[in-house]
Amino acid sequence: MTNFEVRQYDAAGRLGKVEVPRAGVTVETPTILPVVNPHVQTIDPAALESEFGAEILITNSYILHKSDELREPALEQGLHDLLDFSGAIMTDSGSFQLAEYGEISVTTEEILEFQHDIGSDIGTPVDIPTPPDVDREQAEDELATTQDRLERAASVDTGEMLVSAPVQGSTYPDLREQAGHHAVETGLDVFPLGAVVPLMNEYRYADLADVVAACKRGLGEVGPVHLFGAGHPMMFAMAAALGCDLFDSAAYALYARDDRYLTVRGTQQLDDLDYFPCHCPVCTEYTPDELDSLDEDAREDLLARHNLHVTYGEIRTVRQAIRSGNLMELVDSRARGHPSMVDGYRTLLDHAEQLERSDPASKHAMFYTSHESARRPEVLRHHERLDRFDLEGDEVLLTEGGSNDRYDETWGVLPPFGPYPRELSETYPLNAETPERTDRAACEAAADGVARLVDCHPKVSFTLVHDDWPETALTRVPDQVRVRDLHERD
Repeated sequence: MTNFEVRQYDAAGRLGKVEVPRAGVTVETPTILPVVNPHVQTIDPAALESEFGAEILITNSYILHKSDELREPALEQGLHDLLDFSGAIMTDSGSFQLAEYGEISVTTEEILEFQHDIGSDIGTPVDIPTPPDVDREQAEDELATTQDRLERAASVDTGEMLVSAPVQGSTYPDLREQAGHHAVETGLDVFPLGAVVPLMNEYRYADLADVVAACKRGLGEVGPVHLFGAGHPMMFAMAAALGCDLFDSAAYALYARDDRYLTVRGTQQLDDLDYFPCHCPVCTEYTPDELDSLDEDAREDLLARHNLHVTYGEIRTVRQAIRSGNLMELVDSRARGHPSMVDGYRTLLDHAEQLERSDPASKHAMFYTSHESARRPEVLRHHERLDRFDLEGDEVLLTEGGSNDRYDETWGVLPPFGPYPRELSETYPLNAETPERTDRAACEAAADGVARLVDCHPKVSFTLVHDDWPETALTRVPDQVRVRDLHERD
């Protein structure tokens, strides 16, 4: 993919630019693709562009292909004129209908040619969206079909139209990773992660994190990654930290039809609100009661606009977090909105080693905001780099207190990082902002750092002076290390 440029990383999150040659536009990522139903437009595409700054949207080419009303106008006018939108337009292929109804009457070659003919900027082949938890034989068979279709898609002459390569494999990490490798090998351009909507609908964010991490292992750092069907703003930060660049949302419209009000902490019914916790134009002009008193169409329109303001606002928040180097702090904050999001965050940290590969080696500062922070990539990286240091002498003091001339060398100890050369105390990440009341997880992580340093220098005699570490941390310190509490007399 030569049309994608990454400008900055944080964890696996990426600030990037996608060049969309057919539209002649550049799309900044991460971003949202509002889903536009060609038959029912809650907010028309021109308003998406002028009021919300939409640079790209997604619509369904299969609906257009089967529509007696819209097929010919789409072919004659082209999508951009039909929808009155000058940005990039991505089209889905009918795979959603295939998943819902079990059959569609179009081939990959036919739908790609149709997408090209109606002026789509990013087309999609007909993949098989294998749902979660199916038996392995089904997942393997359907993945093989998808991969065959991707290879056929790569052979279709689509001119300047980019073509996506969906990554399937159900909830089998090895199949997802394999599918990612294969998608890259096709030479296609955009990489949607398919069949994840059921996981999100069931609040299975831990499983979602495992699926995305597996796909990313296969994909590596090529091309923009599209998390298909991920429209709720509360999970943008987590998905971005795992390496997703594009999201698509019909939620803004679907939720509005049911009087549902989006926030970054979840979804609420309009009837349950006495006050609006938002500063968008809708929420500053109306009270919940005033909005509820409007007729159905007006209420739906205004709720959809609020939902879009929240959605685009969170995209901007994620972008700024990557720019500032505090995306993981944002993930931590957003995870507190729902217990299942906490599960997702903790599972994301199971993949800290993977995230560390792209995480910048230097940032402004790290904030230790919860016990999960002890498992962040920055902590892992510090532990791994302890083997780069040489020690002077045979007796080394590791302490949370002051130096002691009785030892050949004194290192500092800072939970959650553990031991460090004192001359690095003001450098990242050791300049981290940490609470005065150190929690157990931070002490345990620091003890793991001690164990790592000891393992790297088996001939050195170490003494650890800690500040009231719990027993769970002290048991992680190697037996050969002399240990005492900072507040005990020497």
